[in-house]
This record gives sequence, structure tokens and C-alpha cells, in this order.
Amino acid sequence: MIGPVLVYALGFGFAALGIALAMNLWRLFKGPGVADRILALDTMVINAIGIIVLAGIANGQATAFEAAMLLAMVGFVGTVAYCKFLLRGDIIE
Repeated sequence: MIGPVLVYALGFGFAALGIALAMNLWRLFKGPGVADRILALDTMVINAIGIIVLAGIANGQATAFEAAMLLAMVGFVGTVAYCKFLLRGDIIE
């Protein structure tokens, strides 16, 4: 059973991450440079991981934590590959 304090904490967490995602989306569209857009995407992945973890806590599902770990690995590799593409023009050497 989830206590009332945990319910309020989860609600606050979901609201904060939702606002953060909205601000990242704004930075993704309005970013002055490509580097700002890459950072916005990377931060959006981190916020999505937070939402998945909060959903796992709220629902009591342990598989959500594994999904968050997979998303973290894919997000990291994607960010590194995109940055390497911007710097060198090619991902595979």
C-alpha cells in the first residue's frame, strides 16, 4: 500500500519531470545551435528515464527499472554517435 506522502511525492515528481520535458522540447526547437539541440535530446532521455522509474515506483513493477536501464544505455550510445557524426562527419571509421 502506498502512503499519502508517497502519493504526493510521486505527483510532484511527475509534474516536475513533465515541466522539464516541456522546457527541453522548447530548447530542442528554439536552440540556437546544434550542440544545444543535442543536449536537449540527451536531457529529454534523462527525464524519460525519471518518468519510467517513477511509474515503476507507482505501479510496483520491477521491470520498469530494467526498461530505464536499457533506455539509459541506448540514450548514451545515441548521444555519443550523434556527437561523433557532427565532429567527424562519419560514425564508423
